[in-house]
Amino acid sequence: MGGAERAERRRRRELAQQRAAMARQAGKTGSGSADAPRPPVDRARLRKVAFTVGGAAIVVALIVVAVLWFDARKNATEGRAIPVVRSAELPETRDGAVVVLGDDKAPVTIDIYADFLCPACGQFHERDGKDIANRIREGQLRVRQHMVPMLVEASDPPGYSMDAANAALCAADERKFTAFHDSLFASQPEEGTRGWDKAQLTELGRKLGLGETFAECVAKRTYHRELDQAFRTALKQIDDFATPAVIGPDGRIDVSKPGWLDRLG
Repeated sequence: MGGAERAERRRRRELAQQRAAMARQAGKTGSGSADAPRPPVDRARLRKVAFTVGGAAIVVALIVVAVLWFDARKNATEGRAIPVVRSAELPETRDGAVVVLGDDKAPVTIDIYADFLCPACGQFHERDGKDIANRIREGQLRVRQHMVPMLVEASDPPGYSMDAANAALCAADERKFTAFHDSLFASQPEEGTRGWDKAQLTELGRKLGLGETFAECVAKRTYHRELDQAFRTALKQIDDFATPAVIGPDGRIDVSKPGWLDRLG
């Protein structure tokens, strides 16, 4: 092999090595090169992702607001005092688990069964309570008031229905039933929410002039068993029992009909 041929082969080998080195360098930097083509931006997809993320954020915010609102509504009675309603005094006597309002000589006697947590009972008292009290005061009507602990499980925590009924009987022992009864219905908790606790019931009694005897009666749940037994008896005696139930001389009265009081005679 001549010298010229060896020089040519060497030149070709060096050229091949240079090309291989350039190729390797291009492989390392080509993907990040400023001159490399970039994939097109999928704007529709970006809008879809942004919409999904934004929608999820709105849903989370609404859930947080709903939880806070429900919690505030559920615990609306917490930390508050029960406002006092200064009702006109009526003749009161306690007969077991029943409070008798009015004169024994009144021409008509009715029995009213009501639960302090029952929304329909609250509406009944708001609509007809004053007329009933006026007739009692005028000697036309005598009312046997039954506090029914039917919705014991319908408050959160459970128990308000019974605690309120017991406290009302405790108040009746000292002739303060009417004001206590009217105050509870005027500030009736919603069914399924927190009721007034025993401390709040006791404080209401204190504002009405009731003392330690009343407070002990509430704390010891003095009439719970008697109220429970009376409720069980009512369930057996009254068909399709529901509150409010009003029983007159001729049986159950439909108090949804206007003028039912006038028809009592």
